Amino acid sequence: MSASDADDVRLSAWVHGHVQGVGFRWWTRARALELGLTGFAANKPDGRVHVIAQGRRDACEQLLDALRGEATPGRVDTVVEDWSSAGQPFDGFVER
Repeated sequence: MSASDADDVRLSAWVHGHVQGVGFRWWTRARALELGLTGFAANKPDGRVHVIAQGRRDACEQLLDALRGEATPGRVDTVVEDWSSAGQPFDGFVER
């Protein structure tokens, strides 16, 4: 593992598709907690789910891969990602 893999980062991901009302936020929370990440998954009025995950870069990348994978509930059409430095810490990972 490189030093950059161990550095904390913040991933913002906007998940497009049929991802509301199918347990997607709960599923995302479970994956994030397994990876030791903090943050939230929130439904947006336009039907997207907004995911903010903070922690080790390699763990955030694993979550992003999972969001784009075949095992998600519902149907993911696309995931738009944005990376930044870790910000204020979150208390766990919650569904909003």
